[in-house]
Amino acid sequence: QGRLVESGGGLVQPGGSLRLSCAAPTTITSVFNPSMMAWYRQAPGKERDLVASISSSGSTQYAEFVKGRFTISRVNSRKMTYLQMNDLAPEDTAVYYCNRNLGGRDFWGQGTQVTVSS
Repeated sequence: QGRLVESGGGLVQPGGSLRLSCAAPTTITSVFNPSMMAWYRQAPGKERDLVASISSSGSTQYAEFVKGRFTISRVNSRKMTYLQMNDLAPEDTAVYYCNRNLGGRDFWGQGTQVTVSS
């Protein structure tokens, strides 16, 4: 019911772009639609930080360190959540995790590695 599958990570040069995708293949639409969706990231030796979130109605919030560079979006009919990342910098290197929250219960994906390096 709660499986999330991330994709789209990889190696990119500074200044480049990546688009992460998160699928919720085992979540029924009536559960996905009201869920809060979010992206987190965790760099080696650091805590997992919230990057961006999007509510069921499409309201978005961003961490200060990604404002103006990253965009979160969702397509409820496809049970998909996206993170468009532009102007990437080496400090954006981390494992990025998709999160779904409904009623205080969290579900996590396995993560996708993003490496920004020349």
